[in-house]
Amino acid sequence: MPIPDYQTIMLPLLKLLEDKQEHNLKDLIEVLSKSFNLTEEERAELLPSGQAFVFSNRTAWARTYLKKAGLISSPKRGYIKITSRGSDIIKGKPKKIDVNLLKQFPEFIEFQNFKREEGIVTSKESQGEATATQTPQELIDSAYRDIRASLAQELLEKIKGLSPLFFEKLVLDLLLKMGYGGSVKDAGRATKLTNDEGIDGIIKEDKLGLDFIYIQAKRWNDTAVGRPDIQSFVGALDGQRASKGIFITTSTFAITAREYVKTISKKVILIDGKELAEYLIDYGLGVSTVQTFEIKRIDSDYFEE
Repeated sequence: MPIPDYQTIMLPLLKLLEDKQEHNLKDLIEVLSKSFNLTEEERAELLPSGQAFVFSNRTAWARTYLKKAGLISSPKRGYIKITSRGSDIIKGKPKKIDVNLLKQFPEFIEFQNFKREEGIVTSKESQGEATATQTPQELIDSAYRDIRASLAQELLEKIKGLSPLFFEKLVLDLLLKMGYGGSVKDAGRATKLTNDEGIDGIIKEDKLGLDFIYIQAKRWNDTAVGRPDIQSFVGALDGQRASKGIFITTSTFAITAREYVKTISKKVILIDGKELAEYLIDYGLGVSTVQTFEIKRIDSDYFEE
């Protein structure tokens, strides 16, 4: 089954606390994952940010909402316990517990109002459905992913309008940012010789220059790079007695091209336009930071007496 949203988790989580004992949240997450029949892949699924597991994150938010409504309490770090109000809710045998049910409690209303005053609720809340199934962190991650995808698309369009010479320079600059070689002067150079055999650039694999990586850069729009193009590049590597190469394009690679590099002894890495844009964003080349948000949580160690 798909990973349940945080509201679906609320009732099963509260039922696990019916014994009125203190329970470790990590243990409850394990029990809940089994009760929802989650596969290992589903349990290991990460948020788009890669900073947390989806199911664990949703369970933690279910805990937060139940706590804000006064149905559970946190007697000590990492543990939760049902309250008398929570027990009363369970005795009523509800079919589900969701945000609408929690709105009957003034503490929860106050919590929601505080979120709005602080600007935590996003425009997606007006859509209802997204807010009902996604935790606040998931909404932030989703918005970040959308912004990043839009930026990557803009970057790729910008790169396609560059001159071939500038594109080759951009590729070398990116590889330097990624840690290959040392300075621009020492580590990388573009080749513009008549007998360069299709090699557009050479870069040291490390600062000492123990090995070199040869580069082919194709600033193409929509035409996919095919197997013959890669075979020609591999032939150029042979001419240089090189064992490593990177083929970068602003378009895509045909399946036959990707399959071909799996069959050769040389190490050839293929980077298409989408991957190139992602690397530029990751390594801060050609982009600048507009705004930074910090998401913080309680430092429980500080409050230990």
